[in-house]
Amino acid sequence: MKNWLKIFVSLGKVRITVFVSITTALGYILAAEKIDMNLIYSVLGVFILSCGCSALNQYQERKYDTIMERTKKRPIPSQLISAKTGFLISMIMILLGEYILVTFSGMNAFLLGLLSIYWYNFLYTPLKRITSLAVVPGALIGAIPPAIGWVSGGGAMFSPQIIALGLFFFIWQIPHFWLLVLIFDKDYRSAGFPTLTQVFSNEQLTKITYIWIAALTASCMLIPLYGLSKNIYTTGLLMTAGLWLLWRTKNLLSQYENKKIIKEIL
Repeated sequence: MKNWLKIFVSLGKVRITVFVSITTALGYILAAEKIDMNLIYSVLGVFILSCGCSALNQYQERKYDTIMERTKKRPIPSQLISAKTGFLISMIMILLGEYILVTFSGMNAFLLGLLSIYWYNFLYTPLKRITSLAVVPGALIGAIPPAIGWVSGGGAMFSPQIIALGLFFFIWQIPHFWLLVLIFDKDYRSAGFPTLTQVFSNEQLTKITYIWIAALTASCMLIPLYGLSKNIYTTGLLMTAGLWLLWRTKNLLSQYENKKIIKEIL
């Protein structure tokens, strides 16, 4: 049982999907301005769905994961489970997550869930094999979970408030993903993935990353101007999430510098 729990945690990338669930909760609370059982259902649905999408991604990239040092210990490439079992687990989680969303959170949440599956597993995943700039369209994935929470809480799908919030999470994804790719540049190249270092020089990459981080900071500070919430606690939660993301990005940038991939920020 303990081994299967470890497999689930790894296959579902639980450390990441937990944070994805938090952004869903944030969207719900900002729309509904309350905490109730519907919040639990929307968060649970997104969590299970995200785990399923992550598991499907690992099934799709199992051959490349075997080559990369960072990923070769994942359940499928390390043969803790078969590829068929990994695929079956992913399908069960995806269907269960979508069932919870359509049953308790409504059709809009269900459709946004379908969009996330398509965008992550059938657009972004294959696009990574084609271009190192796949992260730019792929970053839309980060804006979908808070939007699911928002519509689950009764918010309009295309309201300015959720677009502003989604823009923040969209912008954050790009420097975050780029820094991860830069840190593991050789690993990605060994598996045949196109990387940013094949397109830009280190100096150019440094400046571009810095600009994205500056844009992330600006988008975080602008969110309260859209009147997402009049409640001081939810506003505080929103700002805390923003500052956490900035801190996380700063830590990745520090890792990038420590590996001497770049010499200075500017």
